[in-house]
Amino acid sequence: MIDESLQILLGGAISEKLQVKIHINEAKNVGGGEINETFRINTNEGYFFLKLNDATRYPEMFRQEFAGLEALRKARALAVPRPLATGTAGGKTFLLMEFIQKGNAIGDFWEDFAAGLARQHMQTQDTFGFPTPNYIGTIKQYNTPYSNWSVFYAFNRLMPLTKLGYDEGIIESSVVKQMERLCRHLPKLFPQEKPALLHGDLWSGNFLIGPDGKACIYDPAVYYGHREMDLGMARLFGGFDTRFYYAYQSIYPLAPGWQQRIGVCQLYPLLVHTLLFGGNYYSSVREILAAY
Repeated sequence: MIDESLQILLGGAISEKLQVKIHINEAKNVGGGEINETFRINTNEGYFFLKLNDATRYPEMFRQEFAGLEALRKARALAVPRPLATGTAGGKTFLLMEFIQKGNAIGDFWEDFAAGLARQHMQTQDTFGFPTPNYIGTIKQYNTPYSNWSVFYAFNRLMPLTKLGYDEGIIESSVVKQMERLCRHLPKLFPQEKPALLHGDLWSGNFLIGPDGKACIYDPAVYYGHREMDLGMARLFGGFDTRFYYAYQSIYPLAPGWQQRIGVCQLYPLLVHTLLFGGNYYSSVREILAAY
């Protein structure tokens, strides 16, 4: 719930950002996440989607998410909710977005989704990374640019989280050594590819069927990386029909050996989940590393 005093503060902060007087009439908690509080708010200007978190702990989180959403929208490949405003009010940091009404899937939904993701992945730049660090969940995501994917993946993804897990007593020293060994092996595993614009956290909970019957993606952790990262993440928790993968492969074929790289691509989200939630995720990390 958003109490009345916070509603007033948020309404004022949003009004200032949008340069339109906004009054929040109702805020309905829509759930769906363990990281942020999420609401559909009814205002004098219509419905919006609002995310809230602690401004002291995560002052930059939504500003970076705003930039990621803008990057995805600029690609014009898949539907993305339009970010409208971000700021702080009453000790909360907020992100205001367009509210997307859920619809029913078109007949070729999965094929259309795959085609859109392929178009997004064709957006490229000279280096792997993103202009600023951002977040995946509440974990800081480093985006220092590198021209080589294996170097980027080792130094910006796998080793920072492995070290963090070790420092917090979650990851054992033997696993740190296994991860270091894998990182030295990465250049032999990954083929050379241009950096691709990635969603960065592409699982079934981060897309919905929009009013036009097509996929709309949200909650990104955007960067330019190896496109097998998005596809590996999509396979990790299920929810994607096999037609999605077949269609993607027919449109923008992956380099030979991609099947053997799935686990390596999944290591990063598994490390994120190990740090955030524990459970069996750490066992999955160890299982993948055992092969190397």
